[in-house]
Amino acid sequence: MQPRSDQRTGLAYGIAAYTMWGLLPLYWRLLDDAAPSEILAHRMVWSLPVAVVLLAVLRRWSWIGPLLRQPRRLGLILVSTLVISANWFLYIWAVNSGHILEASLGYFINPLVSIAFGVLVLRERLRPLQWAAVGIGALAVLVMTVAYGRMPWIALALAFSFATYGLVKKGIKLDGIEGFSAETALQLLPALGFLVFLGLRGDASFTTGAGQALLLSACGVATAVPLICFGASAVRLPLTMIGMLQYLAPTFQFLLGLTVFHETMPPERWAGFALVWLALAMLTWDALRTAGRARAALAEAAAQAAAAAPPLEAAPAAAPAAAAAQPTAEQPGTPRPPGLTQ
Repeated sequence: MQPRSDQRTGLAYGIAAYTMWGLLPLYWRLLDDAAPSEILAHRMVWSLPVAVVLLAVLRRWSWIGPLLRQPRRLGLILVSTLVISANWFLYIWAVNSGHILEASLGYFINPLVSIAFGVLVLRERLRPLQWAAVGIGALAVLVMTVAYGRMPWIALALAFSFATYGLVKKGIKLDGIEGFSAETALQLLPALGFLVFLGLRGDASFTTGAGQALLLSACGVATAVPLICFGASAVRLPLTMIGMLQYLAPTFQFLLGLTVFHETMPPERWAGFALVWLALAMLTWDALRTAGRARAALAEAAAQAAAAAPPLEAAPAAAPAAAAAQPTAEQPGTPRPPGLTQ
């Protein structure tokens, strides 16, 4: 069990990570003079130097050699890189095209899609409340389809791509910084080639001014810093708390779309979001209840084990008698009590 002070530190890191992810639309809007594809390319290119600095500071290079000798894991990293690149591009495009609310819906739906993947792909068994939450989530998608007059494809694409990313990452089994570094290494050359192509065509916004160049260069920091905070949080907090914190990011995105960017929110869309929030509330309640039962069962098992253990108070009392019976000169072959050394 983590110390309380360590959990407070983890909570602070987690809130920082999800708050930064939730406020990223403000940053992408500063770059709306650039095309989403150019923003994405700069995000890829500038993320790798940040990753290299992190690896150098932490001296975490030993994973690279074994990884290069495992073609299957390299293939999975390639898949995860393609999926997260598509997710990044769609999110940047959605923000700069006035679809922040629908993008936030995608990340609200994401836990439900992950649960569905667990059933369909990993053959996991769901508890009744989880089944109910998935069903309500499906109903919410139907309501939002009516509300938008079309399938909410932006939200669904973001949810399914990020859930796929999480599923693939389970097979790679690399820590956050290592996985981030491997993915950005694969992204570097295509992204750099695209930026060179834009520059040769004269379509690059990087050269339009120092401010724009600085903002584009900082994309790597904007990508890495929340990830670092998340990693620091994940090792200090239980998964149930991490699961609750993840709703902070789409909540901030939703509030930004509603209050800062003034996107329209007719009643039928409110109904769709309300259904999603109901499903997430059920998931959270189920997770908390299950974690509470697990803690109670663990405490009961520990209490039973302690009750069944022989009393330790008699051992010190027996020690003087044993010492008195001990011969002054130890004979060869005399057995010694466990734990004593020469």
